[in-house]
Amino acid sequence: MSEHSANPSATAATGRSRAVKAVIPAAGLATRFLPATKAVPKELLPVVDRPVLQYIVEEATQAGLNDVLLITGRGKTAMVDHFDRRPDLEERLANKPELLAAVRRTEDLAEIYTCRQPEQLGLGHAVGYAESHVGDQPFAVLLGDEFVKPSEPLLPAMLELQARTGGVVLAFFEVDPGETARYGIASVEPAEPEFNDIAEVVKVTGMVEKPKPEDAPSNLAVLGRYVLPGRIFDAIKRTKPGSGGEIQLTDAMELLRTEGVPVHAIVYRGTRYDTGMPLGYLQTVVQIAVEREDFGAEFRKWLTDFVNNGDETVTSAILDGVRDASGGPNT
Repeated sequence: MSEHSANPSATAATGRSRAVKAVIPAAGLATRFLPATKAVPKELLPVVDRPVLQYIVEEATQAGLNDVLLITGRGKTAMVDHFDRRPDLEERLANKPELLAAVRRTEDLAEIYTCRQPEQLGLGHAVGYAESHVGDQPFAVLLGDEFVKPSEPLLPAMLELQARTGGVVLAFFEVDPGETARYGIASVEPAEPEFNDIAEVVKVTGMVEKPKPEDAPSNLAVLGRYVLPGRIFDAIKRTKPGSGGEIQLTDAMELLRTEGVPVHAIVYRGTRYDTGMPLGYLQTVVQIAVEREDFGAEFRKWLTDFVNNGDETVTSAILDGVRDASGGPNT
């Protein structure tokens, strides 16, 4: 747990429930990765030897969210299979204890539940399908194409903040002003002083989905982590289609804000991996590979040699990619 870990006494003093369930919307078609994702869900694309989805579930369980609901779609049953038992495989691995432990780890990570979203009509629409599983309790939403570095956790502070406020809690990261049209962007003001012990907290005064740079209220973009109160489901039902003709979660949260529900956010300064597009996916693979204890040093040496001996254009692109993925120069 991070230095901004939960304060149990403060949580208990509020008398509010603390989120214990996580929802992962993962029903999208992943058209940016076609034809690879025609048969293989994007969430199962490997980052070295673990699929993206496993990193996300591990992030949830690290924060104490052991009840995980996957919102799935057609052709995505393999996501559930990844976390299921494989007695035949385990029997074959009986004499390979390290591999056997890795396989069994996926079975023991969390209680995995699923719900089918029959058609993809936006993130808000997807989250709405979690109502029967979550009820009126607070819960976390983790998008299925990004995750944070385990040693730099984000969710514990978000869960604590939501338990204290009872409202909506988001996570922000800073983007280049020219990239605002890719994200939900917020306008903010300083948060109440009593939250200074949790993390870098701001109070959200407005949100807009994918604004043009000239219309963006800030450069704080919504990271794919949310902790929401149960009343978000009613707001989703009352939300009309917005950007792209879809029911946007951003619009539902903004509706709650205008009705008096407190909305806060934590500005995340740690390492964020974005696998939603091919370039970000490749950057993530390289970033994590060079940090592996078993072969990271050897891979880093090969990568350095490749960069030093390659075409200048290729060299520049690789170095820029590693810097972008790590949030700073590669060392």
